[in-house]
Amino acid sequence: MSAARTRTPRGPSAPRPGSPPDVLVVGGGVVGLAAAWRAVEAGLAVTLLDPDGARGSAGAVHAAAGMLAAVSEAEHGEHALARVNVAAAGLWPAFAHALEDASGVDVGLVASGTLTVAYDAADAVRCRELLALQRSWGLDVHEVTAAGARKRVPLLGPHVSAATWAAGERQVDPRAVVTALRTALGLRDPDGRPTGTARVRVVEGAATGLVRGPGGDVVGVRDRRGEVHPTGLVVLAAGAGSASVVRDEPDVPVPVRPVLGATLRLDAREVPGFRELPVVRGSVQHRPVYVVPRPGGEVVVGATSDEREPTPGTRAGDVFALLRDARALLPGLDELPLVDVTTRARPATPDHLPLVGAGPVPGLVLATGHHRNGVLQTPLTAAALDALFAGEPVPDAVRACDPARFVPRVPAPVPVPAALPVPSRGPA
Repeated sequence: MSAARTRTPRGPSAPRPGSPPDVLVVGGGVVGLAAAWRAVEAGLAVTLLDPDGARGSAGAVHAAAGMLAAVSEAEHGEHALARVNVAAAGLWPAFAHALEDASGVDVGLVASGTLTVAYDAADAVRCRELLALQRSWGLDVHEVTAAGARKRVPLLGPHVSAATWAAGERQVDPRAVVTALRTALGLRDPDGRPTGTARVRVVEGAATGLVRGPGGDVVGVRDRRGEVHPTGLVVLAAGAGSASVVRDEPDVPVPVRPVLGATLRLDAREVPGFRELPVVRGSVQHRPVYVVPRPGGEVVVGATSDEREPTPGTRAGDVFALLRDARALLPGLDELPLVDVTTRARPATPDHLPLVGAGPVPGLVLATGHHRNGVLQTPLTAAALDALFAGEPVPDAVRACDPARFVPRVPAPVPVPAALPVPSRGPA
């Protein structure tokens, strides 16, 4: 990431300590920061409540690879998700331009394309099945020969049984996006130094419950110290921790669970050939893996998805499995120094679509459950929040993400027939 230019943050100042903000955002990951930025840009006073406070969140985005893979990640049974992702990917150029203009930070948006490679014959069958599905949905992807794949990625290993090419896909640097959002909010300058001119008030703490008014409206949140944070509107963007905030609210379903994912970062600055590569995805004996080379020389490897209980650190077996499969596709990875290993919990919903929109009770907006597509879906989530802050309908593309889909429907009462008259009896 690099600072292209420096701007002085503009717009409303943060709410004064002791005065309730217009909006309280719970969670300081990429979605929470985007929510705070859009609220500030709408002229609202904003407080950001995050467990990491002014230090910045170490949430799921810290492990994200930044693939904007609306096409190559389209899977069976996820047509609605694919439509959401395509819409979100289309918003990224304008979103990146606005964020870079507001922050002076280059977010690393690159039109790299994605090459998907099948390792063996069984992987090739799966690759072509997905290709047929994706093309039936009108997505821009086609099959290429092994020679065509090697022309795009000369570093491919000897096993290429099938390949597809999605030319329109992009990538972005998620950590640079977070830096840009924090800079746009006046929390840091492009070099990471505190500015003293924050446009939001940041409070260190973890929300543990909602505060409801006499009519049932949400009027604030309570943190683990028992302190109440009043506000006009709560935006719940706490990622994998979102469900715990509403666990005592039966009328506010937030079915989000943590799914662990690990990524590795390698340094290719001194090794020729990697910087010019597109994103490489693959299936190695049915195990998914991806390699994301960045123009600056960083290479990100990932694809783990683990439903186990979150624990600190990264298991050695996860590192081994990622390197084993990634080097099966790109053997040259063996030469690169391993500089970072990160595992984070991503927030998943039962249908893999996020929860974005007005909550089931007044005073609450949900922006969570983005699972493996948090970075990709950030611009669409921001567009939905823009509409909600303005009191307007959300964009059509985000309607599939309406949190109301998980609100139990109360069956209409069954009409009770009037009592039937009891026939009179004559004399016995």
